Amino acid sequence: MEKSCTLLVHFDKGTPAIANEIKEALEGNDVPAKVDAMKKAISLLLNGETLPQLFITIVRYVLPSEDHTIQKLLLLYLEIIEKTDAKGRVLPEMILICQNLRNNLQHPNEYIRGVTLRFLCRLNETEIIEPLIPSVLQNLEHRHPFIRRNAILAVMAIYKLPQGEQLLVDAPEMIEKVLSTEQDQSTKRNAFLMLFTCAQDRAINYLLTHVDRVSEWGELLQMVVLELIRKVCRTNRGEKGKYIKIIISLLNAPSTAVIYECAGTLVSLSSAPTAIRSAAGTYCQLLLSQSDNNVKLIVLDRLNELKTSHRDIMVDLIMDVLRALSSPNLDIRRKTLDIVLELITPRNINEVVLMLKKEVVKTQNGELEKNGEYRQMLIQAIHSCAIKFPEVASTVVHLLMDFLGDSNVASAIDVVVFVREIIETNPKLRVSIITRLLDTFYQIRAARVCSCALWIIGEYCLSLSEVENGIATIKQCLGELPFYSVSEEGEAPDTSKKPPQANSITVSSRRPAILADGTYATQSAASETSFSPPTIVQGTPSSGNLRSLLLTGDFFLGSVVMCTLTKLVLRLEEVQPSRVEVNKASTQALLIMVSMLQLGQSSVLPHPIDNDSYDRILLCIRLLCNTGDDIRKIWLQSCRQSFVKMLSEKQLRETEELKAKAQVSHAQPDDLIDFYHLKSRKGMSQLELEDEVQDDLKRATGEFIKDGDDANKLNRILQLTGFSDPVYAEAYVTVHHYDIVLDVTVINRTKETLQNLCLELATMGDLKLVERPQNYTLAPESSKQIKANIKVSSTETGVIFGNIVYETSNVLERTVVVLNDIHIDIMDYISPAVCTDAAFRTMWAEFEWENKVAVNTIIQDEKEFLDHIMKSTNMKCLTAPSALDGECGFLAANLYAKSVFGEDALVNVSIEKQADGKLSGYIRIRSKTQGIALSLGDKITLKQKGGS
Repeated sequence: MEKSCTLLVHFDKGTPAIANEIKEALEGNDVPAKVDAMKKAISLLLNGETLPQLFITIVRYVLPSEDHTIQKLLLLYLEIIEKTDAKGRVLPEMILICQNLRNNLQHPNEYIRGVTLRFLCRLNETEIIEPLIPSVLQNLEHRHPFIRRNAILAVMAIYKLPQGEQLLVDAPEMIEKVLSTEQDQSTKRNAFLMLFTCAQDRAINYLLTHVDRVSEWGELLQMVVLELIRKVCRTNRGEKGKYIKIIISLLNAPSTAVIYECAGTLVSLSSAPTAIRSAAGTYCQLLLSQSDNNVKLIVLDRLNELKTSHRDIMVDLIMDVLRALSSPNLDIRRKTLDIVLELITPRNINEVVLMLKKEVVKTQNGELEKNGEYRQMLIQAIHSCAIKFPEVASTVVHLLMDFLGDSNVASAIDVVVFVREIIETNPKLRVSIITRLLDTFYQIRAARVCSCALWIIGEYCLSLSEVENGIATIKQCLGELPFYSVSEEGEAPDTSKKPPQANSITVSSRRPAILADGTYATQSAASETSFSPPTIVQGTPSSGNLRSLLLTGDFFLGSVVMCTLTKLVLRLEEVQPSRVEVNKASTQALLIMVSMLQLGQSSVLPHPIDNDSYDRILLCIRLLCNTGDDIRKIWLQSCRQSFVKMLSEKQLRETEELKAKAQVSHAQPDDLIDFYHLKSRKGMSQLELEDEVQDDLKRATGEFIKDGDDANKLNRILQLTGFSDPVYAEAYVTVHHYDIVLDVTVINRTKETLQNLCLELATMGDLKLVERPQNYTLAPESSKQIKANIKVSSTETGVIFGNIVYETSNVLERTVVVLNDIHIDIMDYISPAVCTDAAFRTMWAEFEWENKVAVNTIIQDEKEFLDHIMKSTNMKCLTAPSALDGECGFLAANLYAKSVFGEDALVNVSIEKQADGKLSGYIRIRSKTQGIALSLGDKITLKQKGGS
C-alpha cells in the first residue's frame, strides 16, 4: 500500500544527483553547499530513492548546525523519510532525532521553535511524539504569538491521532483556558478551530457565552465561527434560530470575506424572508464594492440562485443588481441582464427600461471596443421587456430606431426585428414607426437590415401618404436609372471596376456614428443632390444605400426591393382614386425591375443574377401587368397572417416553457404538516418565527424530500464479471458534473481467504483516476464495497478497463480476473438547451468539427424519426413545431444541446421520404471540439435504427 505524501517538490530528472556527492557536501563546512545538498536529497527521496546511507551523515553533520535554512530542510527531510520498519515499529535510530526535536522546542530562537511545532503536526508516530509532549505544552504559554499559534496546531494534531486522547487527556480543557485569555487573533482562531474539530460542545459553549462580542472578533475567527454554525445546524436543524441571529450580526463585519460567507450561510440555513433579504442585500453590496471581475461573477451566480428560489424578494432589489452594468466586462453585463430580465414586473418595468435606455445612449458616446456588442445585448433586453410589457414599447422604439444604421450589423438586425414585432403587436405605434422608418431608411447600411425594413414598409404602409412616401423613399435610395450605361466601348472595363468602389463607399459611410434624427437634409433635397452623374451612380452617405448594395451584386436584396415595390403599387391601387397616378407608379416600378434584370445579366458585375432572384423579379413584373383578386389577396394579406401566426406560436412556446419551469415537487398525501399557529411562541424572535413558517411551507410542498429514484438506480448497475468467476463484481456508476464515482461491490464466492485483493483500473479518453487502488483481504463468501473516483475533463465517450488481482494461500502466483469495460455515456454530460436562430447560424459557421451521419433506419415517419433522434441524443429541437407540420416527404430541423463543460453541440437533421417509404438523408453534427462531434455521431449511428 502506498504512503500518503505531505510534501511536493518539482524535480528535474534530467540531472540526477549522486548520493556520494550529496554525502561529501553534507560533511563539509560550506553552508550554501549543505543547503543545496539537503535540497537534492529531499528531491531524490520524494521521487522514490531510499538513500539509507545518508541518515547517519545527516545526524552527525546536519543536526548540530545553527543555520535556520538547514534546520528547516532537516525537518522536511525527517518528514518524508521512512520512520517505521515493515511491521510498523518505529526504527531504533529515530531515538537520535527525539533529543534534537526536544532541544528545538526549547530553543531560544522563535523561528526554530515555530517550525519544529509545525513539523510535529505531520508526525504520526506516537513513540516519537510522546517524550516531546511536555515541551509542546510549555510552548502554549510562550510570550510570542507565532509559537503559541503553532503550539495549538501541534496539540490539535496530536489529539487527533489514534491514541491522541490518551496522550493528551485534558487538551480541550487547556485550549479553552488559552482561548479565554488569548489576545492574538490568529492564535485565538487556531484555539477555536481546535475546539471546533476535537470538542465541538466546548466550542459551541464558548460561542454562546461570548455571543455579544462575536462582531468584534477578527476575520479569521469569524470564518471558523460560520463553519461551526453550518456544521451544527446541519446536524440539528431545530437549534438554528439562535445561530441565525449571530450570522445577521456578522453581516456588518468590516471583512468582505466574512460577509460573503455570512450571506451564503444564511441562504443555506434559512428561508425566512428577513434572512433572505439580508443575504441578497449583502450580495448586492459586494457586487458594487468589489472591483475584481471574478468576485462579481461569483456574486452574480449567487444572486441567480436566489432568483430561482426567492424571486419575490429579489424583485425589490432589481435596481441594485442593474447597477452592475457599470462594469466594462461583457460577461458581467450579460449575466446581470439575464438576472434582471427574469425579475421584471409591472411595478418596476418603467425604471428598468429607463436605465436600459440610458445605457444605450452611453454606448453612442464612448469609444470602447466592445460598445457594439454591449449595445446589441441592451437592444435584446429592451426587446424582451417590450414583448412582455407592450405599454413600454412606445418609450423605446424611437430611440432604438436611431440604431438602424449601426455599424455593428448584429445590433442593427436586432433593432429591425424588434421594430417588426412591435409594429404588429402595438397597432397604435404603427403610423409613427412607419414615418420614422421612412425618414431614417437611407441610413441603413447592411443588406439584411434593409431586407427586413423593406418588408415592414411593404406590409405596414397603409394610407395614401405612407404608400407614396414608401415608393418615393425606395426610388430615392435606388438613384437614377439605368443602373449602368455603356455609351462608349472604352467605358465598359471602367464600369466593371466600379462595383468594388461601391463597396468601399459603403464601408466608409458606416464610419460616422448614429445620425441625429431629422436634422439632416430632407428627402427631396437629398435626391436633388445625389442624382447628377449620368453613368453608374454610386451610393452617397445621404442617399443611394440600396443602389450601392445592389452594385456589389446583392441580387437577393434586389428581389426584396422589387417585391416591396409590387406590394406598394398593389396597395396604391386600393387607396389612390386617380388611375393616372397608379399607372404612373406602376410603370416606374416596372422600369426599375427591368433595369434590375438588365444589371443582373450584364457583364458589369463580377457574377450574374441567380435564378431564384431572377424568377422572383419576373413574377413581380407579370403581377403588375396582370393582377387577379386571388393573387392580390396572397400578396397583401397572407404574408401578414403568416407573421402573426409565427408571433403567436412563439408566445405560446414561451408560456409553455414557463409553465414547465414553474412545476415544483409536491409532498405525499400522508406527509406530516406542522401547524405553526399552534406552536408555543415563548422566547422566539420574529426571525425565528418566520424561519419556522418557511420550513413548514417547504415541508408541505415537498422541497425537503430528495428524489431518490430507486428504479433509476438499478438501471445504472453494471455487471463486471461472470457468475462463474471466483470473484463476482458489479459497479454502480454515479456521474456528477466533473467526476464519476464507481461504487464496486466485490464478492468472494470461494471457500478461501483472498489476500491482497486489488481493483486495478485504467481509462481511455479524457478520464483520469484520482487515487491509487488499495489492497484488501476478503474472508470466504464475504463482500467488500470499493469506491473509485474518476475525473472527467471533456464531453466525449470514455472507457474504463479493469482487473481484479488477488492471492490465495495455496497458489503462489497472483490470480487475475478481467472485468467488462465500462463505457461512459456522453448523454450524462449534455442537456437540452435553447439559443436563437441567429446564434445557431453563427456557431454553425464558426465550428470547425463536423461529423456527417447517413440516415439508416427502419422508422418510416419523418417526425417519429426526429423524435427518436431527440430522445436518443438528449437535444432540443429549435425548429418551430409549425414548420414541421404537414406531409410533404421532406423534413429539416435544427437541434441544440449544451454540455456541463459549456460546450455547444449543434445538429441538423435533413431527411426525405423515398418512393418505397424508406427515409434517406443526413444528420450533420457540428461542435468546437472533436470529442462531442465524434461521440454524438457514434451515439446516433448506434441508436438511429429505431424499432425495439
